[in-house]
Amino acid sequence: MSQNLNRFFRIYLRLAALTLVVCTLLRIVLLFNEQTSELGFGFLQWVAVFGLGALNDLCALTLGYVFLWLFLLTLSKRKYDRPTGYVLLGVLTAAFCYVAFCNTIFDEYGSAAPLVATIVLGYWAGSFALRLFVPRLQPLWSKGWLAALLAIYVGAILFNAVSEYYFWNEFGVRYNFIAVDYLVYTNEVVGNIMESYPIVPLATLIVALTVAVTWWLFRRDIRAAEAFKTGRWKLVASPIYLAMAGVALWMLPFNTRFQTSDNVYYNELQANGLYKFYEAFLKNELDYMQFYRTLPEDRAAALVHDEYRSEGQNHRYITSPNEERHPNIVLVTLESMSASFMARYGSSDGLTPRLDSLCGKALVFDRLFATGNRTVRGLEAVTLSLPPCPGQSIIKRPRNAGMHSTGAMLRDKGYDVLYFYGGNSYFDNMETFFGGNGYEIVDQKQYAPDEITFQNIWGVSDEDSYAKAIRTLGQRARSGRPFFAHIMSVSNHRPYTYPAGRIPIPNDAKSRAGGVMYSDYALGGFLDAASCEPWFDNTVFVITADHCASSAGKTEIPLEKYHIPAMIYAPAFVTPGSVGKTASQIDLMPTLFSLLGMDYDSWFYGRDILADDFRERAFVATYQDLGYLEGDRFTVLSPVDRAEQFLLRPTDDDPYALERTEAIDSTHLNRAISLYQTSSQWNKR
Repeated sequence: MSQNLNRFFRIYLRLAALTLVVCTLLRIVLLFNEQTSELGFGFLQWVAVFGLGALNDLCALTLGYVFLWLFLLTLSKRKYDRPTGYVLLGVLTAAFCYVAFCNTIFDEYGSAAPLVATIVLGYWAGSFALRLFVPRLQPLWSKGWLAALLAIYVGAILFNAVSEYYFWNEFGVRYNFIAVDYLVYTNEVVGNIMESYPIVPLATLIVALTVAVTWWLFRRDIRAAEAFKTGRWKLVASPIYLAMAGVALWMLPFNTRFQTSDNVYYNELQANGLYKFYEAFLKNELDYMQFYRTLPEDRAAALVHDEYRSEGQNHRYITSPNEERHPNIVLVTLESMSASFMARYGSSDGLTPRLDSLCGKALVFDRLFATGNRTVRGLEAVTLSLPPCPGQSIIKRPRNAGMHSTGAMLRDKGYDVLYFYGGNSYFDNMETFFGGNGYEIVDQKQYAPDEITFQNIWGVSDEDSYAKAIRTLGQRARSGRPFFAHIMSVSNHRPYTYPAGRIPIPNDAKSRAGGVMYSDYALGGFLDAASCEPWFDNTVFVITADHCASSAGKTEIPLEKYHIPAMIYAPAFVTPGSVGKTASQIDLMPTLFSLLGMDYDSWFYGRDILADDFRERAFVATYQDLGYLEGDRFTVLSPVDRAEQFLLRPTDDDPYALERTEAIDSTHLNRAISLYQTSSQWNKR
């Protein structure tokens, strides 16, 4: 018994040692990653990063060890004895037949679930039958599966370290809701990874290391697999392991209280990535009233009604002194187009010549901020004109049809309403959302083979998408009805591939710079082609970004990573100029409607930026932290009931640098709470 007990815990200790080595090395590597800047750690923070970090890693391993513990519990000679073996075989065979030939819960779930369940139960029943009737296979099966499980543990530790490195390199944090969210879209994500990273060399290296490390650490334990079949050691090991798992289960969430400092790098480096993934999975949808600071409902409503001169759920009737016009409207949201890429905002890289030249011909909003750091957040902002909600975007939520959208308002005024997307619009639930809100969807499924000259995992190239839009809008224009076309670009996204010969950066460079430059090039081509169309003179173009290229920074919401370009271009009737007011992505379409003199019922939280009574403010958020910028004060609302404020203190290097302040301005705080609280309540689905 003592030998088996020693083996059981020796395996655990060796996995623990491997975990500590790999995770410590990972933390060191992340410290020198280009996303990590201005650490500013004190001595105790360095101790916490590596000390508490190691403790968190051990707790995660302890909980993960449950699978090996369960496997070793099933190793037994008695299960092959008569009649136990025959009973077990009968149960397994019946389960396999039931799943394979009857309508089960797996069929209700759909997708590949029935096939996976059939294969698993078929293998289980078949392998058990072989072991039951050919006893000499039993030792081979025990050794083989113990070796496989140990290799899976070793491979998972190594693979996770590599995966976290690349995730940090992209987002500047451990796993968060993006990692959880993207698991739903396996085809796009796997394809994106295959096209973006050297997968074959990395996979080969990980597999080779896994085999070598597994054999080096555990070869003696694998050879002794049959010894685990004796039962007495399990009676001692099981309660000890369960007690360890209980402590780990308590300690992991307890240690998150040490990850709430102002320095996001300190918090993230200290954390365990797998637990962050689990935590993000649980927190992907957040109830504002449960997790955030609130005001009495009547007080919050009164503040909003006073702000907007509205009633009910922020309803009011917008009237314009201008003559109402119904020109065609084309809204272009550019994937990941940070304002910082443009010469107008300080870039010297020359990546956006068409956007920069367009600034002299359009009405430009120089201090406009994206609401979030995901495409669905940008689409939500310009479509619903609402502050970002905590957790998932409204676009990703169920029951999001029939909302008060910009498309619905324009449809009531006689517009044809279309949404163009170069990929498959099932991604990110766009098809359900836009279709449910009255948009006609034109996505990759509607492209004929000869309409596609280039594509990658995200869809057709921007040139192909714009060409499809030109053809479709030309047909609609002949009907005599005005159209509203929302075009979402895709090319400025990893793996940053595009047709050859278009820009100076090679199409196989797979660089962000290439993606930005090609996106700008394709937009310029679209505007050139549109200018030759008979409908051009009666069309207004709204051009903005869905979000910035990166949201990583020292603070949880670095404002410079939310600054996006935005402009309204209509040579026939919009006077070029620049607007220096601080504004939000949600204000863009209401401003356009005001310019066009439109009267309409509004439930929008966005307002006309050009109005004399416009309050300069911006809503910027992650999936948990809700930010509200007004004047030089930035309020951040976070779970659980946390509220912080920062002062805008521009520097030469960062015009949006923030300095935390202990003095809370209650007027700003209450305004932020009322806007987020009422929007989340009144638009809850």
